[in-house]
Amino acid sequence: MDKQLNPKRTQTGIDLIRRMAADGHRIFTIEAARQSSACVGLKPPYLREALYHLRRTGWIVSLHRGLYAISSEVPGVAPVHEFEVAMALVTPSAISHWSALHYHGLTEQIPRKVFVLTTSGASVPRPLKSKERDGEAGYPVGDTLYQFIQVRPNRFFGTMQVWVSGARVTITDPERTLLDGLSMPQYCGDFSEVLHAFGVRGHKLDLDRIMNYALKLDVAVVKRLGWVLEKQGIDMARLDALRSVPIGSYRTLDPTGSRVGPRNRSWMIQENLPVARAIK
Repeated sequence: MDKQLNPKRTQTGIDLIRRMAADGHRIFTIEAARQSSACVGLKPPYLREALYHLRRTGWIVSLHRGLYAISSEVPGVAPVHEFEVAMALVTPSAISHWSALHYHGLTEQIPRKVFVLTTSGASVPRPLKSKERDGEAGYPVGDTLYQFIQVRPNRFFGTMQVWVSGARVTITDPERTLLDGLSMPQYCGDFSEVLHAFGVRGHKLDLDRIMNYALKLDVAVVKRLGWVLEKQGIDMARLDALRSVPIGSYRTLDPTGSRVGPRNRSWMIQENLPVARAIK
């Protein structure tokens, strides 16, 4: 049987949550709560007990060990956005891949997870197998799964700051998001969805930016980008920086597909897409 917190301490715990919200701490650590607890008369020995009961009664949500978010059940407090939660779970981090595609209006499909780009050296929360849903991997927080994608620190670039539900979050910009789709389409729906996203971006695509980004990534991404841009009608003279990058062998257009299909010698790309999926 759970320990019962007396009514006075329960009310003090609720006062603490309201104080945290008023101070703008919708997501907070135990240390942050400890600093505010004195202001509402909650003595340090009872802080963890109060947090435990607040979690059990739904006033706060545990994000990770020692990290909490104020629940949307608290009256007068704006719900914490899932992107804001992602920023708190790992540092550095940026909303990316399918989540960024959807945010930028490059896909109509709504991802079932929040995709988060971070670095290989970052401490990433690990899920318990028992909490996987429908066979999908991810770190669960409430009803949301978070998928962390780690890259080398020198490949963590191409981000921007945006405001979402009153919180400032980092997200990959449209050009970086499209390149991530060429590299890991499995995290963006599939390769046909990535090609569709390029078509949606259309004339708004910053050609110089996306080419400069690509040259900092894998050669396979460089060649896939060149193939896509040529199909979009970009003059080949503008694509010379991509075409001149040396490559030792053919790479598949869709990295998740089989090594079949015609070979494009100009880009050293094996076009492993059915005709129906080719970019228009």
